[in-house]
Amino acid sequence: MTAAGGNTGTAVVRALRARGEQVRAVVGSAKPRPELDGLGAEVVVADLVGAPGSLPLADADALYLVWPNFEPTEAAGVPRAVEAARQAGVGRVVYHSVLRPQLRSMPHHAAKDRAEEALDAGGVPWRVLQPCAYADNLDAQLSRIAETGELRSPWGLEQAQSLVDLRDVADAAAVLLTEDGLDGGTFEAVGPQPLTAPDLAAALGEHLGRDVRAVDTRPGTDDDYAGRCSRTMFDWYRRHGFTGSPRVLTALLGRAPATFADHLAGLSR
Repeated sequence: MTAAGGNTGTAVVRALRARGEQVRAVVGSAKPRPELDGLGAEVVVADLVGAPGSLPLADADALYLVWPNFEPTEAAGVPRAVEAARQAGVGRVVYHSVLRPQLRSMPHHAAKDRAEEALDAGGVPWRVLQPCAYADNLDAQLSRIAETGELRSPWGLEQAQSLVDLRDVADAAAVLLTEDGLDGGTFEAVGPQPLTAPDLAAALGEHLGRDVRAVDTRPGTDDDYAGRCSRTMFDWYRRHGFTGSPRVLTALLGRAPATFADHLAGLSR
């Protein structure tokens, strides 16, 4: 099996190793990767956007393809990576997309939509995982929230999101990488609750044992591609929210996905 680095890639490696799978983790730089080494993964440095032969895919049964977040090379790079998988005889590709990639007003959604479109021409059996926003994205704010009692919400205070626990996304990815009968399928990975920022603040307050209020804030400028992706994403969330149904994820996992309160409780373990 092959997976990329980063938080999502590490979580997928962990889920695969829990199943007893051998994993080659392809990362983009030679910096130390203790989080992957500790899982017993083979860590290999390679260029995702290089020539197809540069990816170390020999003897891989499956490729989990997760592109760096807000990276402008994705739309062009995914077809090259799929071609590398075809040349190496990889049995299947699982592409990490996003919930509703057809929302092309967001550049990173548009890139994933084009990448999904290219899978049919890739010559390799494929599956697509489409997660919504992660509950884990709020974890980095916990110490500041505990200190200030404020949850800063760049998507406003009225519209909801169905945040999903990254561990559930990784477990679903492991299913798609290892189980038969799923080729050509597109699978949404959505948390079980549509929650507004005030709803999340209430759950955080319960977890932290103090009052927490949601505060409307605005993202930064969009001077570069990543900034433009972030701004357009939060503008969309502010107007429409970002919710979906947990039914597909429940079917993949064989259990209900974690609630936001479950996610917070898991941080203490």
